[in-house]
Amino acid sequence: MTDRYHWSGGNRVELLVEGTQFIPRMLEVIGEARSSLLLEFYMVSSGEVADRFINALICAAKRGVHVCWLIDDFGGRRFSSQDSEKLQQAGVQVRRYNPLSLFKMSANLVRDHRKLMIADQQTGFIGGTGISDEYLRSTPVKGALAWHEVMLQVQGAVVADMVQLFARQWLKSGGAMPTISAPDCARLGDALARVTEVEGLKLQQIKRSFVHHMNRAGDRVWLATAYFLPAFSVRRSLRRAALRGVDVRLIVAGPDTDHPWVYHASKRYYRRLLQSGVRIFEYQPSFLHTKLGLCDNWISAGSCNLDHWNLRWNLEANLEVVEPKLTRTVEQLLISDMARSHEVLYAQWRQRPWSQKLKEVCWSLICQVLLKIR
Repeated sequence: MTDRYHWSGGNRVELLVEGTQFIPRMLEVIGEARSSLLLEFYMVSSGEVADRFINALICAAKRGVHVCWLIDDFGGRRFSSQDSEKLQQAGVQVRRYNPLSLFKMSANLVRDHRKLMIADQQTGFIGGTGISDEYLRSTPVKGALAWHEVMLQVQGAVVADMVQLFARQWLKSGGAMPTISAPDCARLGDALARVTEVEGLKLQQIKRSFVHHMNRAGDRVWLATAYFLPAFSVRRSLRRAALRGVDVRLIVAGPDTDHPWVYHASKRYYRRLLQSGVRIFEYQPSFLHTKLGLCDNWISAGSCNLDHWNLRWNLEANLEVVEPKLTRTVEQLLISDMARSHEVLYAQWRQRPWSQKLKEVCWSLICQVLLKIR
C-alpha cells in the first residue's frame, strides 16, 4: 500500500514534555476552539484528568463547537458510563472503537492505540498520552510518579492530514463528521512534517520509515520506547548501525512499568545488541511511556512502540519532523533521560542471576505464544 500522507513544509512543531506541560496546553486549546474538536485516544480513564477534559469539552459543545471523541473500547474500559452519558447529553459525540465481544474472538485484539487531538483544523496534538491520571499525578500513587511522556503541538499544512487520519476511523466507527473548512496553509514555521501510521499487518509505514532512517543514519540513532519487544527488522537495523560506527542508544522502561512481564521479556534482545555496540539505558525515576526516535536530524514521535504487538494488531500514528530547533530540543531531552537512567553494560549483564534469566525465558516463551494468535 502506498503512503497516504506526504511531507509538507512551513509547519510549526513544539515538543511538550510531561503532563504538567501538555495537559494544560491541550485544555487551553479546547477552551479557545470555535468550530470543531476531534479527539482520538486509546487510554481514557475516569478521574481528575478526565473530569477536566469532560468539563472543557462540555463548555465547548455549549458554545456551538462540534466535538467528536473516539475512544478505544478496551483502552476506555475504566471510563465510566456516567461520564460518557454526561458528554453525550451535552452534545458531544462519543464513539467506541471496536467494542469488545466474545463472538469476535481474536478480532478483539485489534485496538486503536492512537493519541491525537485537533482543534478547528488549525492546531493538532499527537504523541503518547492518554486522558488519565497516570500522566498528571500531583502526588505519587503507591510510590509511583506520573508517567514520563511527550506530545507534539502542531500547526500548519500537516494538520489537514491529521484531520483525515481521524475522519477515516471516525466514519468507520459510525460517527458523522462535522463540516470541515479548508485549513489555513500560511507558513507558520520551518518544520518539514508528515503523518505516518500503522494499521496492523496491512500497513506498516511507521516501522518501514524507522528502518529506512536507521539504515541511512551516519551519526546517531537514539530511540526511547516504553515496551521493548522490537520487530526483527528493527533489531537488525539497530545492530548494523552500531557495527558501522553509528552512535546507537536505546532508552527503555526500567522496573517502574505497568507491564512487568514486558520488562523481563524484552531482555532476551539485550545480548546481541550490546555485543554489536548498542548502548541500552533503563529509565529509573518513573515509568518511561515515551515513544520518540532521533536518527541524525530526523524525528519521529507518537503512539507506536515498534513492538510486535503494536505492529500486528494496532492502529498507530506518529509525526515525523525535520527542523533544527526541534532536533536540538529532542536531543537535550534524550540526553537528560539517559542521565536519569541505569546503563546496562555487557560485562555486568553476563553476570546477572539465574532467577533473572529464568524470568526472561518464561516471559519470552509466553510472548512467542501470544504472537501465534490469529
